[in-house]
Amino acid sequence: MASRALYSPRHPMLKKRDDFEDILEERRRSSDLRYALRCYTPTLYKGLVPCKASMLKNIVLQSDHLQYVIKQVSLESGDSTECVAEEASLILDEMAHRLQLSTVRFFAFTLSKAFKRLFRSVCVNEEGIQRLQQAVQEHPVVLLPSHRSYMDFLMMSYLLYMYDLPLPVIAAGMDFMSMKFIGEMLRMSGAFFIRRSFGGDKLYWAVFSEYVKTMLRNGYAPIEFFLEGTRSRTCKSLTPKTGLLNIVMEPFFKGELFDVNLVPVSISYERILEETLYARELLGVPKPKESTSGLLKARRVLSEDYGSMHVYFGHPVSVRSLAEGKINRAQYNLLPRYIPQKPRIDTHEFLNDVAFRLVRIQEENMVLKPWVLIATLLLQNPDGLDLSSLTEQTDWLRHLALAFGAFLDWPDHEACSEVISCSLALHRHLLSVSAGHVQLSVTDAPQVEATPEEAVFHRAVIVLSCASYRNQILHVFLRPALLAVAMQSASSNRKDDIYNCFNFLRNMFSNEFILCPGDSVQDFEEACYLLMKRGVLQVLEHEIVMSASGQSTLTFLCSVLDPFLQGYQVVCRYLCEETNENLTEKEFILAVRNFALKLILAGRLKCYEALSSDLQKNALAALLRLKAVRKVKVGDQVTLKVNKIAVNSLEDTLGGNIPTQKPILARL
Repeated sequence: MASRALYSPRHPMLKKRDDFEDILEERRRSSDLRYALRCYTPTLYKGLVPCKASMLKNIVLQSDHLQYVIKQVSLESGDSTECVAEEASLILDEMAHRLQLSTVRFFAFTLSKAFKRLFRSVCVNEEGIQRLQQAVQEHPVVLLPSHRSYMDFLMMSYLLYMYDLPLPVIAAGMDFMSMKFIGEMLRMSGAFFIRRSFGGDKLYWAVFSEYVKTMLRNGYAPIEFFLEGTRSRTCKSLTPKTGLLNIVMEPFFKGELFDVNLVPVSISYERILEETLYARELLGVPKPKESTSGLLKARRVLSEDYGSMHVYFGHPVSVRSLAEGKINRAQYNLLPRYIPQKPRIDTHEFLNDVAFRLVRIQEENMVLKPWVLIATLLLQNPDGLDLSSLTEQTDWLRHLALAFGAFLDWPDHEACSEVISCSLALHRHLLSVSAGHVQLSVTDAPQVEATPEEAVFHRAVIVLSCASYRNQILHVFLRPALLAVAMQSASSNRKDDIYNCFNFLRNMFSNEFILCPGDSVQDFEEACYLLMKRGVLQVLEHEIVMSASGQSTLTFLCSVLDPFLQGYQVVCRYLCEETNENLTEKEFILAVRNFALKLILAGRLKCYEALSSDLQKNALAALLRLKAVRKVKVGDQVTLKVNKIAVNSLEDTLGGNIPTQKPILARL
């Protein structure tokens, strides 16, 4: 199989990443049926033979922890323990996987056919596979893939089968159960199904947590779940959830396991299957319900070209090493192990910190294609660029991205113009190319005569689709961009003043991007280092000064954050100008979207990304966190109470009027 090296200079010296192998190369040359029916002999945890699913169910139902909770629920509800135990058994039947090798072989055959139709290549870092093969023999393993597509968990199981690794058991949403035949097929290939929310259901939580911990303690199979909780519709990493992470760490905290290996996995797509679907969801079009008929209708995607896909298995992360000096495990000995305990404040902070750092590892190992650079430039130039100018600017941006540590897949020994031409061809459905001029398409439905509102919607679909690719590289530019905007906004060159601006922006956008809690100074220093290394600025003892050649880089970096600054300002303006006393949380998104639509139709706003529900939700979360907006429960409704003075001040601040004497929060 052909191998290929990618590079990512996180430091002044060029840093070589793992080599990649295209797994489809061999699949195109040999029989898919023979591959699916081959001898499968996975390496197991400590050589243990996994128990059958029926035995696993009995172990869970008879566990001390679940028996304790059953008695508690019985006392609280007045139902007999037998009745509660029967309910627990039904919950487990609804939830549990029924992994069968015959079903896995069926998927191996059909997915081989599908992947060869969909992708030009599927590249895997085999050194990562070798590390995983070693890790699964030593300690229980938890796989933590990024989540950008439904394809993610199918590809994960396919790869583990291919490399003779134990098949994972995968936490999946109950939505898939509505797919009937397909839902049961997924169950028999290792999926276990959980409700989207069950916060107050003590019995459900006990069954779920004991089921996961039993599989982990017994080394039954690698556990797989998505830290972000759901697919990212924007292709930015989402704020991680810590519930499942706490469950898989608890056996270590309680001394039931010596260690647990966490393996972050980064899955990158040159072209995303759900691209247009995501953009429409962000504009308020309801997500199609998962169904078997819907899947069959989606077969037309098999006639499309989705370019290449990269899967990077990161280094296993030891929970024991992470917890050393941070978690006092003695506290877990104060009660019997089977008695449930809520995480203490220090444990919760530890989980949160680990979750953020794992998502950052996922981001840093994302393989970026040339199109993400092109998409970034086209979004910043809505009137388009001549092909020669686009080529020149893309090449400049490539070198900037590499200097900042991007993990970029740029074809060796190919002219920049040829690379760009190939990328434009793959994403031609988003583009208009005429007489050597390239720009984003005006509409995603060119044959339809549209009202002004419909025209804005169709244009927004294109912009948000393109933004989903720009978002894949945001983590590379984020910290330098925050510093660039802070330098533009600060009224002086004093380092303290610029840091205050940086800290405010970082705090404001902490729901929007992956910014590790407590790392503000570290992020500021990283941004200074990267821009200083690039020759954009000089960092003196008390001042930060832009160099003579740094203006173009700082202008570009400010433009990277501009859609988010404008979007948050639109939300603030709506809350100050249009909101009423009885605005409910449910009404908020539609009301802000209509407000932004009016501004666009009136020519007062050109930022189509302000229509995105994801941006609007993140802006509201920031305003709630900053106490500029409060939630008040009135009957069954949750209404939003707006401190208009505070919100107006934040809007001014986002517009560039950032106070430098002290952080904005002190004034609010």
